[in-house]
Amino acid sequence: MLPSLTAAEERLLLRFADPEAAAGGEDLSAKTLTALLDNAEFHGVLPIMLRKLSGRLPADADLHSKLENLRQKATIATGQSMLLKYHGDRIMKGLAADNIPARIVKGPVFARKLYRNVADRPFTDIDILVEPANLARANQVIAACGFGLGSNEAESYELQEFKWLEKENSSLLVELHGDLVHDTGMRRRLSLGFPELRAIDGEATETPAALLTIAIVHAAGGHKFHRLQLCVDVLQGVRALQSPEAEARLFDAARMTGIELELAVVLDVTGQLFEESRALELAGRIKPDLSIRLARRLITTNTLLGVNSRDRLGSRLRRDAFRWIQRLAKPGRK
Repeated sequence: MLPSLTAAEERLLLRFADPEAAAGGEDLSAKTLTALLDNAEFHGVLPIMLRKLSGRLPADADLHSKLENLRQKATIATGQSMLLKYHGDRIMKGLAADNIPARIVKGPVFARKLYRNVADRPFTDIDILVEPANLARANQVIAACGFGLGSNEAESYELQEFKWLEKENSSLLVELHGDLVHDTGMRRRLSLGFPELRAIDGEATETPAALLTIAIVHAAGGHKFHRLQLCVDVLQGVRALQSPEAEARLFDAARMTGIELELAVVLDVTGQLFEESRALELAGRIKPDLSIRLARRLITTNTLLGVNSRDRLGSRLRRDAFRWIQRLAKPGRK
């Protein structure tokens, strides 16, 4: 369980987690900094906090030892990300050679396209998206690149997700997707696969609308708001929408993929967490039906910040209830 934070310390954590927010000049105690560092590490925003920590720090030996250890781990994580990117590029070249259309999505793309400092967004795997009809051929390419299947094949086809581990270094994970929504109960309503992503992008690739759509699905479709990093990706995605045309494309994407519920809820909680008025304004454009109103009562700032706190059971129950709302919600118009 994470160290408890006061309301003021939670605001500090969120400011440290926001890549664009100033660090602030408060003189923090060693105890407070230690608690903030532990929470930042759990929530996947530690690199951002470490980048912002400068100036006067308490003369506390334990704190400085912890910081040195965390910075070493961050350096290792950066190296891991670079190695993953190398293998991802190898696999993509193999897929292209076999005429298999594919895209790398999420981690390395978010880091490159949404963050000023690429190191702010480490990633622990490579996600590759192909059309479902190409899964078998793509699996053969990944195997030929020195990876072994680490998931049950039949279950992987059902989930549209294959997990591959590098044979010489099992810490290197590549995930092959036929759809970024793996929950079969939800997939009747929402879906984000290669054809949908290509339609969202139009003639371009990795457009702001496509990146934000992926971030929304990642936060609420693939995961259940289990750490702040998911909402930081959404926050940066909102900031990348720099034109009315991009905003219109986002809402078209939400209708096409069926994620209007997820878009409204994720934008709302992200806007509340980081006091981002634009996210709240975008969320407000979606007419709230019963499922959206219920979901907003479940997915709150406390739900996100309480994932591994004394209220972790309550957070888990609220996030589980949200998943059931997703499964039972009526499909929207596409």
